Amino acid sequence: MDLTRTLIIGNSGSGKSWLASRLAGHLQVPWVDLDSIHWVSDEDSIARPRAEALGMARVAASDERWVIEGVYGWMVSELIHRATALIWLCVEDEECVANIRQREAQRGENDDLMIALLDWAGSYRMREGSSGFAAHQCLFDGFSGSKLQLMDRSEVTAFIRVHRLGKQPRDGI
Repeated sequence: MDLTRTLIIGNSGSGKSWLASRLAGHLQVPWVDLDSIHWVSDEDSIARPRAEALGMARVAASDERWVIEGVYGWMVSELIHRATALIWLCVEDEECVANIRQREAQRGENDDLMIALLDWAGSYRMREGSSGFAAHQCLFDGFSGSKLQLMDRSEVTAFIRVHRLGKQPRDGI
């Protein structure tokens, strides 16, 4: 599998950032989280203007080597022609919700952003638009390069073992 320019897609809480940090560290390439491009302020839910975000994403994908990850199919669809590999973390919604609860444990259950994120992750398979399951399925099916669909934590762990990806500072799904 040619991992020179790897795109990782999947639901919120599926482990995209965790896998991307390990892969980028192992390959010694830049890691781009599309959340950092999409959001001007994640805490305040202020999205960057779409054209500006696409421009930033295209600049990131113009490098010769990278790992880019995110849920945003509308951005991924603009970058996919540059990718040598596509990894889809197709983890069950319930597992994604549990991962978010663990990752965001410091937030209270009544935190509005936490509630919205849990609702978002829990609706992946039903969600319409470019960031839902059906859109990711289309991106995956249409990609002609090396691709891999990982369905759960054990498959992600097996991928890590096969590619001998060592631990990175942000360890833990």
